Amino acid sequence: MSEDKKTFKTGKELDFSRTSSQGIENTVILKISGMSCASCVRRVEKALSSVDGVREAAVNLSTEKATVTLDRVVSARQLVSAVESIGFGAEPVGQRQVSLAIQGMHCASCVRRIEKALLDVPGVFQASINLAAERALVNFVGGPETIASLQRAVESSGFHVVHVGTEPEKSEDRERAIREKQMKRLVRDVISGAAVTSIVLIGSIPHMMPMWSDWVPGFLSNVYVLLILSTYVQFVAGWRFYQGGYAALRHFTADMNVLVAMGTTSAWLYSAAMTLFPGFLTGLGFPYQLYYDVATVITTLILVGRLLEARAKGRTSEAIRRLMGMQARTARVRRNREDLEVPVEDVQVGDIVLVRPGERIPVDGEILSGASTVDESMLTGESLPVSKQPGHEVIGGTINKVGSFEFRATRIGQDTALARIIQLVEQAQGSKAPIQKLVDVIAAYFVPAVLSIGVMSFIFWSIYGPEPQLTFALTTFIAVLIIACPCALGLATPTAIMVGMGKGAENGILIKNAETLQLTHRLQTIVLDKTGTLTRGEPEVTDILPEKNIEAHELLRLVASVERGSEHPLGEAIVRNAQEKDIMLIAPESFDAIPGQGIKAVVEGQEILAGNLRLMQLNEIVVDFWQEKAQELAGQGKTPMYVARNGEVAGMIAVADPLKDTSREAVRAMQNMGLEVIMVSGDNRRTAEAIGRQLGISRVFADVLPEDKAKYVAKLQQEGKRVGMVGDGINDAPALAGADVGIAIGTGTDVAMETAEITLISGDLRGVSTAIALSRATTRTIWQNLFWAFIYNIVLIPVAAGALYPVYGIILNPMLAGAAMAVSSVSVVTNSLRLRSFKPVE
Repeated sequence: MSEDKKTFKTGKELDFSRTSSQGIENTVILKISGMSCASCVRRVEKALSSVDGVREAAVNLSTEKATVTLDRVVSARQLVSAVESIGFGAEPVGQRQVSLAIQGMHCASCVRRIEKALLDVPGVFQASINLAAERALVNFVGGPETIASLQRAVESSGFHVVHVGTEPEKSEDRERAIREKQMKRLVRDVISGAAVTSIVLIGSIPHMMPMWSDWVPGFLSNVYVLLILSTYVQFVAGWRFYQGGYAALRHFTADMNVLVAMGTTSAWLYSAAMTLFPGFLTGLGFPYQLYYDVATVITTLILVGRLLEARAKGRTSEAIRRLMGMQARTARVRRNREDLEVPVEDVQVGDIVLVRPGERIPVDGEILSGASTVDESMLTGESLPVSKQPGHEVIGGTINKVGSFEFRATRIGQDTALARIIQLVEQAQGSKAPIQKLVDVIAAYFVPAVLSIGVMSFIFWSIYGPEPQLTFALTTFIAVLIIACPCALGLATPTAIMVGMGKGAENGILIKNAETLQLTHRLQTIVLDKTGTLTRGEPEVTDILPEKNIEAHELLRLVASVERGSEHPLGEAIVRNAQEKDIMLIAPESFDAIPGQGIKAVVEGQEILAGNLRLMQLNEIVVDFWQEKAQELAGQGKTPMYVARNGEVAGMIAVADPLKDTSREAVRAMQNMGLEVIMVSGDNRRTAEAIGRQLGISRVFADVLPEDKAKYVAKLQQEGKRVGMVGDGINDAPALAGADVGIAIGTGTDVAMETAEITLISGDLRGVSTAIALSRATTRTIWQNLFWAFIYNIVLIPVAAGALYPVYGIILNPMLAGAAMAVSSVSVVTNSLRLRSFKPVE
């Protein structure tokens, strides 16, 4: 199979130099830091969308990444600046670094000139010039074309680049280091906050329950000690809430940090004022009440919730980390007749790479010598090792099992199948499902609405509440702010999408975006292209039926000699069969291909006709008996070819494209899921229906020209059906694009995989039912998450505001509100993690 047929098309290159005028859509992914809830997501999306040239921005709270779709060239600095301007951090994912040795710099003016030229190159994130070292260090997002643009920018400024050195950043390692640092700080805050809160709780007992004061040490219940201890929890362990809240308020917005900071500060501030000025405040009519326990417990509980949430969120991206872990670190390369072990980044296209048993294949390539079996399960989901021989392609990241071999590197770096799969999965995980867009609109109004409810409940109960009214009103105000949980709303969809996409990748199913994942579960009809999808795509000779006056061997020799120059798949199958039997073929003395009929040629002075019934009839060849045989063969799903020699019938050769071993099982699995399965084929109706019967498919579209496949898909859609189209060839691309969901077989052509929304890497048709089952499971999880997130807020916010007090005398303790809020976020993420137990359809 050619290299083109095996190339994995898993996503477009991250190329800022391509514009929409070329009809190419550009995507950049940013790592966002500082987000804590759905309100943050909305703010970041709004900031990115406001940048001129940005068509769409989708932020995933779970991965803390923003996927930005561009209409035209946009500087990476513009996107980062837009995010930083609203109080969050941002940097491009997949950032690379290049070092340029520059000749001709003399002063700071030169430095400034070069710096400005480099920063104007699309995709450049940062440029730093060292005059003494005469070197520029540039951080950018892009490929070799961006490096070339950097060189041109320096040259056009009047300087000369004498050397370029690339040093790709290990972005995942950097992210992991940052995550670990943040996690350590969070763990430290939780432990210290919990320890101090425990002391505050013990010290608060005499103030809440004087009858138990005897066993509490006097210094612990001292109000000044409680003030100092609670201040630590409030402004050291809980400082992150003030940082986030300030960043939001500075830009006239509000988020969860604002709610937490306002709620806990209200409790702490009232207590501190009552501690420092008790006589003055009680004289004004304020009741003597301390809320140190409330402020510290709420802060600590929410920190614990953040810790649990962070750990759970980390597990949602396990699939990506596993894929990244498949990348080899070094490669054994033959250069100048020496075998050298080099970093995988130094492997060049055309290098001869050596692989030993048990080693990971470093890059994509084609085997030159040797043989082995390769474990491709992490990429394709296929558990059995795949046999590899010279001429076969190998995929970087897969594991060589038993033999040794040499191969020529054909794709390296970001061009390898594994790198592109990782890029596609990351982009897909960062995309936004349609339901999430509605949730984002709600989230935009959520925090202001909660603040309004909190203020109104405070005013209402301070007038109509029970004595002491102010204490009661403050309790409801704090409870309302603390109980509200925009986090659960923000995490409900993206966490499920992340885990679902990851499970798909683990099973060899690449899903282009979240919209596809959500839409797939609604499919009602699956249209299967026959050739290459249901069948192996390589016709084989099944029957050689000679007349009495000729041997089967001779019949095959004559027809194969005639077909030597043919490019028809049936002719190629006959030639291949003859070559496998070591039959010597003769060059025909004359050759004439007759469109729609067959071939007329002269071999060794004999006139040979090979083709269909029409060819025989036009040449007045009597084939009475053979017509019945042809119908019998067609009824078995085979294509019969009549053969005549010197004006008389010589026999018949039948060719068939065998079904894949898993096709029957795959069709049955789809039907068991309640899907209507339809086959489309260019074969005549008799042959197509015979194949349909073998597969258990009752509805077959036969005699379909390649360009008409899309029309049949449209016809089904006009019947009101949601249609999924499965194909593998170039002529399937229009039908894949026209279907509600296009599903490409991964062993097919690039065009089909680029057009499709779902790609089955292994080519196993059972992946269709697995993809649909995964979509159903993921969509079900999203709705469960949203249901509980909405119900939680709809039910508990009124309870916190005191709605049950007039009838039942129930008021929600703010500490319980804090615990409930922490649990709600964790429960949503935990529910999404249940998808990790998803199993492929058997």
